[in-house]
Amino acid sequence: MPASQPAQAFVPVKEVRSGTIILKDGGYRGILMCSSVNFALKSENEQRGIIGGFQTFLNTLDFPVEIVVHSRKMDIRPYLELLHAREAVQQTDLMRIQIREYEQFVQGFAEQAHIMAKTFYVIVPYNPAVGTAVKNAVPFLNRNQSGTVNTAAENFDEYRAQLEQRMSLAAGGLTQSGVRAVALGTEEIIELLYRSFNLGELENPIRISHS
Repeated sequence: MPASQPAQAFVPVKEVRSGTIILKDGGYRGILMCSSVNFALKSENEQRGIIGGFQTFLNTLDFPVEIVVHSRKMDIRPYLELLHAREAVQQTDLMRIQIREYEQFVQGFAEQAHIMAKTFYVIVPYNPAVGTAVKNAVPFLNRNQSGTVNTAAENFDEYRAQLEQRMSLAAGGLTQSGVRAVALGTEEIIELLYRSFNLGELENPIRISHS
């Protein structure tokens, strides 16, 4: 029987440094966290503007990106605890009753409806050597098959600068459709990777690729 391999052998990430993911094959990845747009509440003209801006964003890209949507069930327990604490310090019976009834309403509504919290990301790649894409367990970490790439410290700043140019272009294009985009830092990326490799904590992760 083949010898068992540690879990780390199946993770394509070599390290996360200065807000940049470095893959084991030498590829680089940056992650933009994006705001949402309530499209249904926009006027018809505003909707056309958003669609046109997003089309322009896609057409201006000369590199592939991936849109990742993390959908998770919202934990309302901290909010209920806050309401309970507010109830305890009220001076009048009427206010205590109103807060208690509101707390019961929120709890009952959450039990009947699936309240989801969605987070949107755009994954921006940069591969110092271009190769054939190979699927990994986590799609936005797809690697190339170009052999070993030199990721020595003297090349890191150069490669990171190239990646940052792509991220700035992507963020600027998203602005045209009313979406704000902010680059994730090192700790935020590590947390996102942990959640991505522990899918049991996620509800319906959705991925959309553009190339």
